Amino acid sequence: MLHVVLVEPEIPPNTGNIGRLCLATGSVLHLIEPLGSSLDDRLLKRAGLDYWDKVMVQRWANWEVFYNSQPAESRMWFATTKTSRLHWDATFADGDYLVFGRETRGLPNALLQAHPERCLTICMEPETRSLNLATAVGIVLYEAVRQVRHGNPV
Repeated sequence: MLHVVLVEPEIPPNTGNIGRLCLATGSVLHLIEPLGSSLDDRLLKRAGLDYWDKVMVQRWANWEVFYNSQPAESRMWFATTKTSRLHWDATFADGDYLVFGRETRGLPNALLQAHPERCLTICMEPETRSLNLATAVGIVLYEAVRQVRHGNPV
């Protein structure tokens, strides 16, 4: 099972769409507070459709509580535009955590600097600053699903 981690997500429709992605892939969605809205937000629920109550969601008070609650052997991958390592060059495994930051700021630099070997980016043309959060999660998550379910690339 894969895990998608949203650190302080801000935009309810993105969170709802990512919930649908998690349900479709059998992944757990971890939400690190503070959240940009309530989980009862109508826009979140609209984006999540009638699937939201089926999504495996875990809420965490902050990054430290989440991080310290995971098994020591957990592998976390950090999505960022501040690296050159492409997501398809990573070798994903069952149980991996795919970590994404806020829509407006991404992940904190301190977190990225603490795990440079686990930072990944998505291939984009230079004039593009970033992708929508739900799109980025979909791209990375489905590459991880492909590798886990069908074997890692040689």
